[in-house]
Amino acid sequence: MKKLYLDVCTICRPFDNQNNMRIRLETDAYYLILNGIQNNVYGLIISPMHFKELESIEDIRERNQIFNLLDVYGKEPKYDYKKARERADKLISQNFGIADSVHLAFAEQSSNFLITCDDKFLKRSSRIKTKIEVINPIGFCIKEELK
Repeated sequence: MKKLYLDVCTICRPFDNQNNMRIRLETDAYYLILNGIQNNVYGLIISPMHFKELESIEDIRERNQIFNLLDVYGKEPKYDYKKARERADKLISQNFGIADSVHLAFAEQSSNFLITCDDKFLKRSSRIKTKIEVINPIGFCIKEELK
């Protein structure tokens, strides 16, 4: 089973303004991925960073739905926090944001893919050597031939 680490912007995509075509397509891709998770084709890997970021979501309904989703489907493996901290610090020194650095550090320890809608994160990740593939939800669905 492939292990997927979805960052918070991907998990929150259905709550974004769906009038934008790209957002609608990424939302559809997210639901295809979620269907695979619900049918045990993929495993959803989570980390403490998910919960830290979710605390800042002001919409209570959105926050509760996402917490519930992570509670039901998410698996949090045992992480080497020292190793994650060292990797995140290195990524920060390479101009990654703090949250992106921590997500990637945890994902590299636990997952086959990190899925994000964040173009800057994707671009920065493509410029460095990562232990996993960092990919957009649409790209992942194409790669996996999800329909």
